[in-house]
Amino acid sequence: MSQQFLTSIEVCAGAGGQAIGLHRAGFKHRALVEVDAHAAETLRLNGRRTRWWPARMVHETSLVGWEAPCDVGDVTLVAGGVPCPPFSIAGKQLGEDDERDLFPSILDLVEQVEPRVVMIENVRGLLGAKFEGYRASILARLDSLGYQGEWELLEAHEYGVPQLRPRSLLVAAQPDVWKYFKWPTPGLKPTPTVGEALGEMMAENGWEGAPAWSALADTIAPTIVGGSKKHGGADLGPTRAKQQWQERLGVDGKVLGNEPPAPGFVGTPKLTVEMAAVIQGFPSNWLLAGKKTARYRQIGNAFPPPVAEAVGRQIAAAVGAAQQA
Repeated sequence: MSQQFLTSIEVCAGAGGQAIGLHRAGFKHRALVEVDAHAAETLRLNGRRTRWWPARMVHETSLVGWEAPCDVGDVTLVAGGVPCPPFSIAGKQLGEDDERDLFPSILDLVEQVEPRVVMIENVRGLLGAKFEGYRASILARLDSLGYQGEWELLEAHEYGVPQLRPRSLLVAAQPDVWKYFKWPTPGLKPTPTVGEALGEMMAENGWEGAPAWSALADTIAPTIVGGSKKHGGADLGPTRAKQQWQERLGVDGKVLGNEPPAPGFVGTPKLTVEMAAVIQGFPSNWLLAGKKTARYRQIGNAFPPPVAEAVGRQIAAAVGAAQQA
């Protein structure tokens, strides 16, 4: 199957977690829309470094009212991780009454672009009974536009990401593609422990205790948080999460460090932002723009690249099957 015809527009693109995964799945990016200045700069920095997309394809703007440029051509996939506060159990769960609800805007874009497939990611809370009617209204709007689809809960740790991170996914496609789409099979990719994922990074400044720490950090992490500008800071989350980091993984969750432990370090090590990014499934060389808290917020908001890749490959397979039918 040729990768030439697989193209994507990504909205609420953040630090590029979804973009990494879709690139690995064979998609060529036609536009990445992101309102946060730091995240948009992260996309530009890595686009220049990897040559996966030129800077001009990064649109630093709100999704509300945004229209795709006329030169994007045929678009295979419109994808995005719209803001989660309207549906998060950590917020008021106002849903469609929350001004941050961007589902209408992404569906307006789908109507404009007419992609073959739509993929929208959000928090697990969106799948709760409280939002059953809202989910049905989104599917109804997509049906009116000629798409069939469904919601699914995916667990990031079942796709090689060393943390608990349940996410709701909506995939919808034109009927000839939808009949071939299957959700990815969990458990096919081995998931490293936190110690396995971060052992080399903990040791890179010469800390003698890194091998012992790595052996003890022999499980996956709690969900990485910190994406909220209102509540999130450069720490590893609420009290319970911090306790889990400390007790199960030997990590100080109260604050992120600026660099790995030095030789002679005694005590409980801290994660750096770069380590948090690896726990989220980013490659270790991914560049992040801004100061520590801004960089960590980008990670806390991100869609883990391995999950995006797994779903992206299934979408690519379905599109390919439809073309060959």
